[in-house]
Amino acid sequence: MGDRPGHMHRKIWEWAFITQALKERGMLQEGQLGLGFAVGTEPLTAIFAAHGASIIATDLFTEEAQAKGWVDSTQHANGFEAINQRNLCDEKELRRLVEFKFADMNNISEELHGKFDFLWSSCAFEHLGSIEHGKQFVYNAMHCLKPGGIAVHTTEFNMSSNDNTVDTGATVLFRKRDIEDIITTLQSQGHQIEIDWDEGDGFADGHVDMAPYVQDTHLRLQIEKYVVTSIGLIVQKAA
Repeated sequence: MGDRPGHMHRKIWEWAFITQALKERGMLQEGQLGLGFAVGTEPLTAIFAAHGASIIATDLFTEEAQAKGWVDSTQHANGFEAINQRNLCDEKELRRLVEFKFADMNNISEELHGKFDFLWSSCAFEHLGSIEHGKQFVYNAMHCLKPGGIAVHTTEFNMSSNDNTVDTGATVLFRKRDIEDIITTLQSQGHQIEIDWDEGDGFADGHVDMAPYVQDTHLRLQIEKYVVTSIGLIVQKAA
């Protein structure tokens, strides 16, 4: 990932989770077409292109991203330079294999339907305004996959409560019951989904980072009164 040693940050975990899930399923190779949502400045697009996969990398319209404060905080992708800040892919290969587009995750264009071998989002669908909007994104994104295609997502997971949470606003926190709703709905549509509820018991798992979140150990953090971490979903579209 091009990150410094010992930086135990949940973003690194998310990127590694998504990459490993796609690699194990044969997605990261020449001839595969992937779709990234809200790619920001994450390194995944460059990593996947370096493996030979073709990618459509999407992010919010600049005006909307700026309104949410993401341009100033460098979380919004602005072309190929942002996607390859860590120099993980040859620049010529990146431009050959990657196409950059703007996309609204709450209103996915039908032009993207049925075209992709895989897709991903990294801690993105909790920023769509509500828990319900996040759920609908996961369901609607499945339309973008070919039969048998793979979707991998990470999101914010509320470890403190299965009842109370932040369910609307700029960042929402998904409870176990919300994730279970997603699983049930996807399975009812014929898709296969894998989930691991293991919360971990290592040294870093016992540390909760507090605002302004500057610690090297950042696998868990506190948002409002809730302890939060990242959770990953691996979904295979019905054949």
